[in-house]
Amino acid sequence: MHIDSSAPTRIDLAGGTYDIWPLYLFHDGAQTINAAVSLRAHCQLTSRRDHRIRLISEDTGEEVEAGDPAELDVTRLPLVTRLVKHFGARAVEIRTRSDSPVGAGIAGSSAMNIALAGALAAWTGRQLSEGALLALAMNIEAQVINVPTGAQDYRPALYGGVSAVELGVSGIRRVALDVDPMELERRLVLAYTGASRQSGINNWDVMVRRISGDAAVAQAFDHIRDAAAGVRLALERQNWRDVAAHVAAEWEHRKRLAPGVTTPEIDHMLQRAAAAGALAGKVCGAGGGGCLFCLSEPEHRNAVANALAGAGASVLPVHIEAAGLLVERR
Repeated sequence: MHIDSSAPTRIDLAGGTYDIWPLYLFHDGAQTINAAVSLRAHCQLTSRRDHRIRLISEDTGEEVEAGDPAELDVTRLPLVTRLVKHFGARAVEIRTRSDSPVGAGIAGSSAMNIALAGALAAWTGRQLSEGALLALAMNIEAQVINVPTGAQDYRPALYGGVSAVELGVSGIRRVALDVDPMELERRLVLAYTGASRQSGINNWDVMVRRISGDAAVAQAFDHIRDAAAGVRLALERQNWRDVAAHVAAEWEHRKRLAPGVTTPEIDHMLQRAAAAGALAGKVCGAGGGGCLFCLSEPEHRNAVANALAGAGASVLPVHIEAAGLLVERR
């Protein structure tokens, strides 16, 4: 048997960090706005005649082999090994690779999580509901990174497209947004800053401060909620100037929420992009490194990309990805 699986990464346009329980319960109307992008996480499962388990990360070159799932050491390739142990997969070789750079802040590990969980469910003949798959992915990743995980990142990986993730007392709901992906692509530049992001550290610090009653953090969260609502409305109206204005506002409040979200190098890159015509820009994920994206009018997009490259960033060719999780058995 052979199974190929993949899932897209994402850019978070606005509202990130809210998706960590219980932060969104403290701010009515919390939501995150995201878009799946074509830098996908891939895994390949192939039968082994010797009934052993072999795990290969093509990104890191690390390999793990065992005779039984119980023998796998969760400190090595921890996300893959935990999922294999959970599903009890046997007699299989698993190869993983990612299109995104390491530590890019565009939810590469969450995309891999969804891709591999979907593949292992097919491999072991399990029927998982979408809710069960999302819960499993989020819980396994929390075990791997040892801090709470958010709910947002698994949804672009599972569904693709441009969406809002609404967060409240009745639960979490993904809403697909009616946005022309080509119009967003024509204005979007995604670039890797060259430094890995610090998501677990930044998000955990913010969460502790909010729960501890830090008034400045609470106020910043209120402003981020309002900016996310503005981004959503502007996207639905295809008012791209307003989209950029609300993204820019979100970034300013996010820097007040967590100063570590930016660095002098990131500030320099965004300043160069603005001088070239970018209307807005912000880091992806919790920041401190990883990827950033900029929005501009279509006629300035190439100039913005060149400015970011000139400032030391690596511009990543992407398109908005309509397809989410793909699992193919052959």
